[in-house]
Amino acid sequence: MKTRVTDQGVLIPKEWLPGVEEVEVRRERGAIVVTPLPPADPILGLGQHPVAVDVTDASTNHDRYLTES
Repeated sequence: MKTRVTDQGVLIPKEWLPGVEEVEVRRERGAIVVTPLPPADPILGLGQHPVAVDVTDASTNHDRYLTES
């Protein structure tokens, strides 16, 4: 594919990136390298927004609080 460089840069066709949500773009020895990034791992977001409750031992006795109703 041959394309012109505009004031905004170069457009890469979406069809070349099926299922890709995010890429890393870098210059490497005079070449432009576009690398698809893996999707964010939701497990890494756990604990970022904890719920405030009136217990002081939830991290130690979490199983007890999860199973109590």
